[in-house]
Amino acid sequence: MEIVLTIAGSDPSGGAGIQQDLKTITALGCYGATVITSVTSQNTLGVQASMPVPPDVVSSQLCAVLSDLEPHAVKIGMIPDQTVAEVIVEALRTCRVPVVYDPVMISTSGYPLMHPDAITYIARQLFPLCTLITPNLPEAQSLLEGIMDEHVPSDDVQQAGTVLSHHYATAFLLKGGHADSSQMTDWLFGADGTVSQFSTRKIHSSNLHGTGCTLSSAIASCLAKGASLPDAVKQAKQYLTDAIRRSVTIHIGHGHGPLLPPIGDKF
Repeated sequence: MEIVLTIAGSDPSGGAGIQQDLKTITALGCYGATVITSVTSQNTLGVQASMPVPPDVVSSQLCAVLSDLEPHAVKIGMIPDQTVAEVIVEALRTCRVPVVYDPVMISTSGYPLMHPDAITYIARQLFPLCTLITPNLPEAQSLLEGIMDEHVPSDDVQQAGTVLSHHYATAFLLKGGHADSSQMTDWLFGADGTVSQFSTRKIHSSNLHGTGCTLSSAIASCLAKGASLPDAVKQAKQYLTDAIRRSVTIHIGHGHGPLLPPIGDKF
């Protein structure tokens, strides 16, 4: 069985972070291993508090997993600060498997989840180790500010993706969930200059907690099972769409509810 390692924060309400990653990895037929980088207090209403896990504890978790298990892919989510980022980079330097990084910088409710000093280090040291980076549009804008003097319009996804993939020499998937459109369009910009577009009709739902975690861990799972990057994104996008559709009418919590994994043998 393919093993997927997720390195991310913990969500006690179960809708995002490590907990959602494990649900997704399991639903896609892989075995999930975890390294927790931060303990948060959050629910469907938002993030109330966050405590970074000490870097030596993150390091010991990584050592425990990597000295025994052999991951076929790695998904990275919340990295709270540079000290934790340094530990992750050091561990992944010799890990020759696909790495998918979802750059979680700020929660949907506006709570900061990454120390600003970490962004520059991560861009310079972690990005080159990644197979794919999956920012949403606000996160992409933040990354562009660090490498460009001129402003790229927020709706110019093609320019943003082209600049990012070229500058960092790795693939970027720009997620279009924040765009004001009837279509959900994600753009995959390959390190080789290729561009692929993945569109589905937007499903109106208030239950969207953990969509970024779900998509990135689904991509990592598909890569672990041998899919090419475009096929992995396509399969993960379909998985996410089905999860959103299935979750429209559920009532869990009093805010933005979580996603439920699709049921059946389709995936």
